[in-house]
Amino acid sequence: MKSEPSEMSIDKLAAMPEQTTAWDGVRNYQARNFMRNQMQMGDLVFFYHSSCPEPGIAGIAEVSRLAYPDETQFDPASKYYDPKATRENPRWFNVEIRLLRKTRLLPLKELRSYPELSSMRILQKGNRLSITPVDPSEWKFIEAKL
Repeated sequence: MKSEPSEMSIDKLAAMPEQTTAWDGVRNYQARNFMRNQMQMGDLVFFYHSSCPEPGIAGIAEVSRLAYPDETQFDPASKYYDPKATRENPRWFNVEIRLLRKTRLLPLKELRSYPELSSMRILQKGNRLSITPVDPSEWKFIEAKL
């Protein structure tokens, strides 16, 4: 799960009550579908800093609440407001995550250097998704590097 540190950093999450936050504001259907249809309670996620001087994995969190309608879609004052969304027919969903631990920053450059991760979705050219599945073998490999 990627986040710009200016929006939600690993340190900001660590300072939040119960170290838990809603992963709101996702406005890509494929990323939404990963959250809504595939994420389960207790699933582990890599917390990834993006669009910053040194992007990379900064921690590990877990899904602490299953997908539910993202409230920001209903708020006209929110930059994530969607006038086509209704409470009866929401378009956008989010999960909640809870920080398990901060890790050393595992930079994107280092991730790209491992042939074992050459098929990882987040490392593919043109990938802009904020949420992507991680293969169990990729997870195991990365976790050993943290």
